[in-house]
Amino acid sequence: MLYYIVCSIVPHFFIFVEKEASCLMQWKNASLKYESQTDRLILKVLTPNYANAVLNFQNRNRESFEAYEPTRPANFYTASYQQAVLKCEWDLALKQQCIRFYVFRKDDPQMIIGTVCLHDIRFAAYSCTEIGYKFDAAFRRMGYASEAIKKVMSLAFYDLHLHRVFARVMPENKPSIYLLESLGFQYEGVERGCFFIQNRWADHLRYAYLNPSTDN
Repeated sequence: MLYYIVCSIVPHFFIFVEKEASCLMQWKNASLKYESQTDRLILKVLTPNYANAVLNFQNRNRESFEAYEPTRPANFYTASYQQAVLKCEWDLALKQQCIRFYVFRKDDPQMIIGTVCLHDIRFAAYSCTEIGYKFDAAFRRMGYASEAIKKVMSLAFYDLHLHRVFARVMPENKPSIYLLESLGFQYEGVERGCFFIQNRWADHLRYAYLNPSTDN
């Protein structure tokens, strides 16, 4: 069996979570860069103008991504659907409720090679977010996922000032488990029947990483 480095998360456009009123005051005071760089990568929140680039990314990786995500709508693989998703993502990013960074290599800044997303960002007493990620099959095992995730975690901890970042991953997704553990995420347990994926309720392992500056 072939395993893929894809963190198993439900895409934010399938779930919308009501936020506490106190959160709204909190995110207005949080600073966040909507475009960042690492040594090799550019990470940015995209506008609907990038629909075709996102569609190409999804089409190239259709088989591997679908193995770890809920069944897609019939029109998912269309430019119009991706444009609507990007509009939704942009609006949620401005509200700092869910922020998806698309990942590009500096030596090819037109081609998307992955995404890293902070889902269901919660401030106030919760101060946490779920991180999800997926990368193009042609660019795995090159350190790009680790490099991008480290950058987004830094933004979560030091720009959004969150206390906790957690991830869910299917037990059979060994490369993703290895990636989380190599980044310092700690195993917390099993969420049984966590998500309905490919016609079955799938268990997920839960990992978490605490902000070193707030861990006490």
